[in-house]
Amino acid sequence: MMDQPILRPDTINNLRYGADYAQAMLAGMKLDLFTALRNGPLTAEQVGEILGVNPARLSLLLYALVAAGLLMEQDGCFTNTPEAQSFLVKGSSSYMGDTYLFHSNRWSRNLKTAESLRTGIPQAHWDFSGSSPENIEASLRRINVRTIKLAKELLERYDFSSTKSLVDVGGGGGALAITMVKACPTLRATIIDLRQVTPITQKIVAVEGLADRITIIASDVAHNPVHGSYEAAVLVALLHVLSKEDAQRVVQNLSGAVLPGGSVYLIDMILDDSRISPPEAIGFNLTAINAFEDGSAYTESEGRSWLRAAGFVDIQRSAHSMRDGHGLMTARKGR
Repeated sequence: MMDQPILRPDTINNLRYGADYAQAMLAGMKLDLFTALRNGPLTAEQVGEILGVNPARLSLLLYALVAAGLLMEQDGCFTNTPEAQSFLVKGSSSYMGDTYLFHSNRWSRNLKTAESLRTGIPQAHWDFSGSSPENIEASLRRINVRTIKLAKELLERYDFSSTKSLVDVGGGGGALAITMVKACPTLRATIIDLRQVTPITQKIVAVEGLADRITIIASDVAHNPVHGSYEAAVLVALLHVLSKEDAQRVVQNLSGAVLPGGSVYLIDMILDDSRISPPEAIGFNLTAINAFEDGSAYTESEGRSWLRAAGFVDIQRSAHSMRDGHGLMTARKGR
């Protein structure tokens, strides 16, 4: 009889150590360690002096980041890998280091997954309805940092130069509308969000000096029609916080406000129909268990069926995700 191969817990150990490397990356992002190394190799003592931390303890993190593939080390000197230099050095056009708070909050929520499932109650419930205006504003401003990048990427991919009217459904702190209006001189935008959100949106828009070009409407688009007529509509990270039924109603309610031939841009966590990829959507669903009573990432087929039922045609899913991992679907209102 041939010897049976010895079973090893390789997958388990890889996941275990992968979590350690992720925590090392998060610490480096919080410390802005990669920016300290932007100009070339430094010793732990030199990096510690820049950051104001104990170099002996810092060296433990530095070597962990070498093992994680974000730093290189030679003769006791550390330098960024090309990837870290491009994406984790402050001032880079592709900088991602400012997302550490988002990752920290998300991973903290994910640690509650078993308890959320055991109790049937989201243990890190995320809902503006019970939050103070101060907490809502703080959350919206954090979200705005990421949304600005999404808006710029959308402008890179598609030509909005001739678009005159746009509605941002669930526009939150207004970052997408603000960014797009600034980039397109003839564009006027409307932001629609919940009643507890819109006073903060108005405040942010007013500070930007764009109150004459951006209209703000308080409405629950899952239960009310979208008023007005628009050449383009954008939904960013909205459907995944809603139940399947409410998400479909949002798409249906939006349909009546998009002009024939107008375009809709759906930026969200979009699952492949296999439900096991992409990783960004899988990770989001863990967060959804802890943050929402019903929300989740929905599949490409679900999104297509909702858009089709609402009268949209030429439905396409971009082969390339947005830089932060969000998926992108586009469609055109039938004539």
